[in-house]
Amino acid sequence: MIDGSPPAANPTDSGAAPAAPDGAQDDRPTSRGPLFGLALGALGVVFGDIGTSPLYAVQTVFSIDHNSVSPSPADVYGVVSLIFWSVTLVVTVKYVSLVLRADNDGEGGIMALAALVHTVLSRISPRQAGIALGLGVLGASLFYGDSLITPAISVLSAVEGLEIVDPGLADAVLPCGVAILTLLFVVQRWGTHQVGRVFGPVMVLWFLTIAVLGIPQIVAHPDVLRGLSPTYVVSFIGDHPYTAFIAMGAIVLVITGAEALYADMGHFGKLPIRVAWFAVAFPALILNYLGQAALILNDPAAVANPFYLLAPGWARLPLVVLATCATVIASQAVISGAFSMSWQAVRLGYLPQLTVRHTSSRESGQIYIPVVNWLLFAGVLVLIAVFGSSQRLATAYGLAVTGTLLLTTSLFLTYAATAWHWARWKLALVAVVLGGLELTYLGANLVKIVSGGWLPLTIAAVMVTLMTTWQRGRRVITARRVDREGSLPEFVDKLHHLQLTRVPGLAVFPHPTKLTAPLALRANVEFNRVLHEQVVIVSVHSANVPHVPAHERITVDELGHAGDGILHLSVRFGFQDDPDIPAVLRQAHDFAPELDHPPGTASYFLSRITIERGREPGMSAWRKGLFIGLSHNAANPAVYFHLPVDRTVVMGSRIEL
Repeated sequence: MIDGSPPAANPTDSGAAPAAPDGAQDDRPTSRGPLFGLALGALGVVFGDIGTSPLYAVQTVFSIDHNSVSPSPADVYGVVSLIFWSVTLVVTVKYVSLVLRADNDGEGGIMALAALVHTVLSRISPRQAGIALGLGVLGASLFYGDSLITPAISVLSAVEGLEIVDPGLADAVLPCGVAILTLLFVVQRWGTHQVGRVFGPVMVLWFLTIAVLGIPQIVAHPDVLRGLSPTYVVSFIGDHPYTAFIAMGAIVLVITGAEALYADMGHFGKLPIRVAWFAVAFPALILNYLGQAALILNDPAAVANPFYLLAPGWARLPLVVLATCATVIASQAVISGAFSMSWQAVRLGYLPQLTVRHTSSRESGQIYIPVVNWLLFAGVLVLIAVFGSSQRLATAYGLAVTGTLLLTTSLFLTYAATAWHWARWKLALVAVVLGGLELTYLGANLVKIVSGGWLPLTIAAVMVTLMTTWQRGRRVITARRVDREGSLPEFVDKLHHLQLTRVPGLAVFPHPTKLTAPLALRANVEFNRVLHEQVVIVSVHSANVPHVPAHERITVDELGHAGDGILHLSVRFGFQDDPDIPAVLRQAHDFAPELDHPPGTASYFLSRITIERGREPGMSAWRKGLFIGLSHNAANPAVYFHLPVDRTVVMGSRIEL
């Protein structure tokens, strides 16, 4: 049995409608709180992933492909130059300076960006608009792979520092990693706002520590600063093209977390993220990478673990503890990003409705999705069991990151061209510099498919299959249900010719459209031969923006018969709004004075539809089974719409898929 569910989520619902492109903007005031507090929170949530890359990135570069990248001065200068310019171009220029400008009413992430592009392109080319959403789905699917790998590789890379302190502690690495990750996923229920308060000061200490670790080595070996010149990138590639190409597959690890930075924008806002990056994260990262390079120049054997070897012996155990705390925070960045991405996918019609808990009374973007949290946790445990070490996980990491980077660049350039009307030279410059760099990253990581790159591709393939199956099945079921429901205007006209008993009270029928009659309303009339004195059909629509202002939310239609007590309300919610139907009724009383019945005593009638696998064309048999399985797990629409359980009636019907 399938209950009706929310907008663009469940085609068998009682009040849902497929999301349609919508350009409405939210002009409501936002409460972001003090800049310092939000910047501190951003350090604790947004920059955890990219902030802990020094733990494993440089070590991985010099250990890949049987040491094809040597600790010689030429290679070290080339590597540190590639690291510096990768972070500068991809994170500072692309994400912090450019992509953060493409916010969807304050929300970020590739799904929000795809929705923006879809809204603009739908006026020009519906086909291209559909492709844009498809790219968003693919990017979101790759991001899920990142969300699984990041917690595993980050925490393991930190805990593996125990082996540097005492080789006899090697057997404790995996149990400690699992225990730490378990605690991390358990505390997610309290939300990113509370987590950020705790994590923020820890990350400030972390960034200060990694900066302090790098400075003495830079002072002792100032020649390492020569690596900041882009000429060393050119000479490195020219002297060792294959080696440089292989190195690019590992250097991408220094920018992991850039997409999470964008996806988490709705949690804190773009200004706090920019302040935290330029004031703290960026300089600390560069100082540490330069310090590691300087250490390797002085002692080539340090490539074994250059990060921990930066610290004196007495400081390594405390550093392991701090690094472990920081990697827990790194995991938080992608976990909260996965929550945001999932919620956007639900509201855009690519996933069934999930139970979502808003964890902040001020910030609608701060959410917790239990099913996503625990599925991620289970996946992370499987990865740890299969790969066993951060070095082996690193081979699987790059494809998820580089694929998402490239898709974000493609969507951003499309949006800049169509919405901002950028000059062609500007588009070409970004495409060549950033797109070319990211294509190189992708190519370098494609060679690692056999050794671990298959993992993010497999996760992405599964997610794409789930999301496209849900979208396709939703459309098929919606079309067939519309045929069964019949025209609402004709049904209302018919009501005026029937001798029906009008019973006291207000009856509310959540229904996706005003074109067809709710099945529950038809059943009430045809079988019970009664009609309430006041009947309100509520259609909830998802807009491709995060928020819709309250004064633009409701449209009232008397359906051609004024004063008969039958109304239709079209209600628009953004994909970050809370779809509370009783609250809508309280607001609608101001727009429709005839709704004089107290909304608090209304009865709600949901249409429950059982989907049965049929022989009708439209979907393959296995996808029909998958869709039916997904629909069984959709969230309860009464809970989603905040309907009072004691005043909600469910009426059933059957449709073949």
